[in-house]
Amino acid sequence: MTAGPQHPPTPAWFDISTPDAPRAHRFYRALFDWPIDVLDATYARIGGAAGGEPIGGIGQSGPGSPYTGIVVYFRVADVAQALDDAEKLGGRRRMEPRAVPGQGRIAVFDDPDGNPVGLLGD
Repeated sequence: MTAGPQHPPTPAWFDISTPDAPRAHRFYRALFDWPIDVLDATYARIGGAAGGEPIGGIGQSGPGSPYTGIVVYFRVADVAQALDDAEKLGGRRRMEPRAVPGQGRIAVFDDPDGNPVGLLGD
């Protein structure tokens, strides 16, 4: 079991994956006044309110990208177990668990309607 009734998973991060990351940086910076911290040619972190901790990211999609669009990541205790549970309930793996420096592990699955959903945890 990945969550109990007293600790339901909550949104912890979001990613915007796009074929034109520099355009998305400009768009969201202008629209929401988000500070954008470009890490490399493929990924940038979006800063929180008043210079706080990053709240999400913008990634460059391309061939082999697990998704294009916006994915919300939910914090879970065990990413691999939550991914297994999602499959048992009718979901489909989209991105296998992988380590992300400073964040733990992430994975992505499609829910039964095809919506991509992210998992973040250990």
